[in-house]
Amino acid sequence: MTPYFQPYGGFALLLAGLLLVSIDARAEATTAAEKGTAIAVEADRRDEGFGDSRATVEMILKDRSGRQSVRELRIMTLEIIDPANGDKTMVQFDRPRDIAGTTLLSFSHFTGDDDQWLFLPALRRVKRISSHNKSGPFVGSEFSYEDILSQEHQRYRHRWLRNEPCGSDTCFVLERTPKDSNSGYSRQIVWIDRQHYRPLRVDYYDRKDALLKSLHYKAYRRYKERFWRAHEMVMQNRQTGKSTVLRVSNYEFGVGLTESQFHPSRLRTMR
Repeated sequence: MTPYFQPYGGFALLLAGLLLVSIDARAEATTAAEKGTAIAVEADRRDEGFGDSRATVEMILKDRSGRQSVRELRIMTLEIIDPANGDKTMVQFDRPRDIAGTTLLSFSHFTGDDDQWLFLPALRRVKRISSHNKSGPFVGSEFSYEDILSQEHQRYRHRWLRNEPCGSDTCFVLERTPKDSNSGYSRQIVWIDRQHYRPLRVDYYDRKDALLKSLHYKAYRRYKERFWRAHEMVMQNRQTGKSTVLRVSNYEFGVGLTESQFHPSRLRTMR
């Protein structure tokens, strides 16, 4: 009788093996998601409490042949501690003359549409940026309107991929997927250094899942013995060969920014 039952026993063992593989795969995926989320949460936690900040920035736009144009701007950020909303950001251009006064105001939200307004001084007009258009280039740079929004972990689903060497340190490598259906990206791969939980690189994939851009963070400095800020950010378009460099000359914290200064009605009177 034993030979008769062997095929059934082999099939049962095969099913059991497949079931275990399936269970292991789900457990591994859950663990990777939990680990990726935990890393992202910790990175945000380490940057909490800065209150507000202001920075002076040089923006350098380079085309494929290396020709460049330079702009000067200021970035102001107001930290928002809220379970549903991210930080508020204002970007205002000072030079050259043809773009001076142009101002972008951004409110990020963890659910629903984000809010962004662009003030165009030549038209004396405040234009609301549609969430469907936020993947478009910000004033001709390789940064999109979406990239200007604050990047809190609540805006993404995370998955840990691996740890790998990055310079003299080791990096966590995470995949993050935007929760917003209007995002211009299908996913992003992020390298975060394991010692300080700072982003060092982000690869952006377009809606067809092709590599679109890479952002490199460089020249980090620490402020108030706690808050790390990159003084150079390079966004490279991997499809067109263009790039945009942001060089920060100064960061200030606790400058007394208030919510009233980040109201759309103030954009026409900003100086």
